Amino acid sequence: MPVPEQAEEQVKQKHGDRLIASLVRGTWAPLAVAGVSAAASIGISLALPAALAAAVNSVLTGRASPIACASLAALLVAEAFVEITTHIAGITSVTSATSLLRLRVIDRLLQSDVGGAAALPAGELTNRLVGNTSTVGYVPVTVVSAAAGAVTSLGGAVALFTIDWRVGLAFLAGVPVAVVVTRVLVARISSLYGAYQRAQGRLATRLTETLAGIRTVRAAGTASREITRVLEPLPELSAAGRALWRAQAHSVWHITLLLPLMELLVLAVAGLGIAQGRLQPGVLLETAGYTALALAFVKQIDPLLSLAYGRSAAVRVHDVLALPALPSGGAPLAEGPGALSFRGVTVMRGQTPVLDDICLEIPAGALTAVVGHSGAGKTTLALLAGRLTDPDRGQVLLDGIPLGDVDPGLLRSAVAYAFERPVLLGGDIASAIAYGASVSTPEAVSAAARAAGVDDVVRRLPLGYATPAADAPLSGGEVQRLGLARAFFRRGRLTILDDATSSLDTATEAQVTNALVDAMRGRTRLVIAHRPATAARADLVIWLDGGRVRGRGAHRELWRDPAYRALFASGDDPGAIDPGDDTAAAAAEGTGHAVADEEEACTSMQ
Repeated sequence: MPVPEQAEEQVKQKHGDRLIASLVRGTWAPLAVAGVSAAASIGISLALPAALAAAVNSVLTGRASPIACASLAALLVAEAFVEITTHIAGITSVTSATSLLRLRVIDRLLQSDVGGAAALPAGELTNRLVGNTSTVGYVPVTVVSAAAGAVTSLGGAVALFTIDWRVGLAFLAGVPVAVVVTRVLVARISSLYGAYQRAQGRLATRLTETLAGIRTVRAAGTASREITRVLEPLPELSAAGRALWRAQAHSVWHITLLLPLMELLVLAVAGLGIAQGRLQPGVLLETAGYTALALAFVKQIDPLLSLAYGRSAAVRVHDVLALPALPSGGAPLAEGPGALSFRGVTVMRGQTPVLDDICLEIPAGALTAVVGHSGAGKTTLALLAGRLTDPDRGQVLLDGIPLGDVDPGLLRSAVAYAFERPVLLGGDIASAIAYGASVSTPEAVSAAARAAGVDDVVRRLPLGYATPAADAPLSGGEVQRLGLARAFFRRGRLTILDDATSSLDTATEAQVTNALVDAMRGRTRLVIAHRPATAARADLVIWLDGGRVRGRGAHRELWRDPAYRALFASGDDPGAIDPGDDTAAAAAEGTGHAVADEEEACTSMQ
């Protein structure tokens, strides 16, 4: 691997390790209990072989000692109690760490720039949120377990030397080989597990995409093709899984052979000492017990592999936590009618500008339609208007206050959104319409639904407004109208409709447009428009082309341009001007100058 890639991997791993360290701090209470239990377990484990040897020697010499037998029994009972306590503390630590990490991931996703969050597909995010966080959640308690194993191993080795220095040296003879085998295994598993997780993420992403479009797949009869596409990463996943298995199998047989050989060597030396009269018969049991404890470092392969898996998963989780979050301002939002300003706004996606040096003034209280071909930057402009994303350069202001300086809670109460594919959150239909509002009344909810042309639909449902949103048999257009009702209910000083009427029929869109024009008069409205009738009712039309403002003015004025007329599916526009109307033509000509003057003024303000 080239050096730059190695350096990048090392930096990512450091971030992952810091994430694990933060989990340790966040779950210190159950970890402390697990640590105390582990310490007690170490003490009991180290005392048991000696107690067993003392009890056996007392019996073999004919001088049975009640104290020795009682001590052995007490240690066995204590070992059972400590094991139960350790298990409970471990489960508590894992659940606490996993919950804490998942909350952090969800919080970052909700607070992040929507453009940055979109860089990771939904399936990949699900895999990291569910699978990877669970794997990382095991790491803190696994660290405690591995540390306890290391101390136990050290204690067992020291105990072997206290029995007889020859026994201790016999054990040390096999330690270097065991350490090398263990280290090689863990290193190989760590690299292979990362490849396995990446393949699993790609598989999850494709499956999520297919499930989201299941009706299209069924209608097109392309189930077999989709199955093939979804399972395309499967050979890579299978190869990574087999590589993991081969790495484990290759090393496990070495360890399986090594452990009995080390035990046999140590017991042989101890047996020779008994035969020579240097050691008592019970020492053989003591030696066997301490040898098993001393070999605990080799048996720590499972915890070490869990740590390797956890570190790899922590890197993937950190990638989500590293998504750019929108900085939170704390300033109040000044009172105002909702004037919206874009000053030198540029948004980049990689090396490509989505919006390029946009300068716009949206008048307060106006209904403004934004039009343009797909990819012109309309949705990005809508996201910027309510600060769901931030520009790379420039500023967006609401009533003269930069959105980045405003307290997020105050901004959310001042701006209402409706989207192309709304998600009905909150429980029942009424709660979905009032979602995000601190106070609601049935009258206000139904009024918003009437404005969106969906009140009659809701009332026909079995439970009306109390119908659970997830169970309501609604079409795509009806769901979109509920999203509009939610925006109408919020009554913000700025209302943004991001392609929120695309699924409506002509009659319903006319009804919604009437509500935008009449019922919301006095509030600023920004609408992504695709139909000429909507643009014709707007006070102002912004024409985007290639991320820049190509035209600005009344729809009737812009209609003279053939390129503008080509934006709409129908060439017949009720709001179109008469080509021979010189007054309108002059107004249309003046629109270009208005745009140029506005951009010049915007540039001078920067």
